[in-house]
Amino acid sequence: MARTGDTGTRARLSVRHVEKKGGVLVGFHERKSSYVADMKSCEILPRKISDILPALRTLIGGLTVRDRVPQIELAVGDDANAAHVLVLRNLAPLASSDETALVAFADRHGVQFFLQPGGPATAAPLRPGQPGLAYTLPEFDLVFPFSPTEFTQVNPAITPHPRRARDRDARSRARRARRRFFCGIGNFTLPIARRGATVIGIEGNVSLVRRAEEIAARNALSTAASFRALNLFEATPEDIETLGPLDKILIDPPREGAIALVKALPGDGPPRRIVYVSCNPATLARDAAVLVHDHGYELEAAGVVNMFPLPRTSNRSPSSGGDSIG
Repeated sequence: MARTGDTGTRARLSVRHVEKKGGVLVGFHERKSSYVADMKSCEILPRKISDILPALRTLIGGLTVRDRVPQIELAVGDDANAAHVLVLRNLAPLASSDETALVAFADRHGVQFFLQPGGPATAAPLRPGQPGLAYTLPEFDLVFPFSPTEFTQVNPAITPHPRRARDRDARSRARRARRRFFCGIGNFTLPIARRGATVIGIEGNVSLVRRAEEIAARNALSTAASFRALNLFEATPEDIETLGPLDKILIDPPREGAIALVKALPGDGPPRRIVYVSCNPATLARDAAVLVHDHGYELEAAGVVNMFPLPRTSNRSPSSGGDSIG
């Protein structure tokens, strides 16, 4: 089957040292299994990474910590000279010979390595000062620099579609205040601000709030878009009241949903419109039930965006994308 194009900027590869398979395996899990597939190439990875999978397996197999690297996370920018970053989750310190091997591999294949000995905040480049990651939204004239462990959507070719739907709403009611909950680095917030709305992004991760502010400044949107840190998983009515009048809000939570937030919303009156973007139908249904039965909202529209339109012969099963409640 011919490759139809690179389908994403993010991937998480598992690593296992399996003697019966001849050494180290690097790839995705087999269908409905904890076993790592024996992959020599992969149609859903960027071509550069697919082409070097055999060499990557050999590299990891030669490290002194080959049994202490369970995962490699991939992040790729979308510009013409996009950085390809491989984040090694190393559970033990690397020997100097390991670092030398990684540097040689990076130079030979045009990739960058980050080491992550602990949580996401510990990820750091093996060689600082190299080109950073960024993705663009040309239709909004936006550039989003990001670090390899910060959340971004997996598929840049499809991600803008839900934004276009939100964009139509922003243009039709420009200059009215918006609140964007679980805003991350501003994936939805800044496109809405670019179309003339005043937006406040609320996010629980303080480092993401700082990054969003930096990106807004880079795109000359600091006046239209501002950001606040608030733990939305423990939101109270008092917290929501501090955000000021709620005209329209956009909620885009992780799989856990936003039950505390929807319960904390005012019982009557604003917000007049809610858009809910979900990656988990179960928590969407749960939270929508609160909005409908407890707060009196009516479901006006719903849609599905497939963020993972993968080839049928790929090593990973397709997943459903975001539903919305309006």
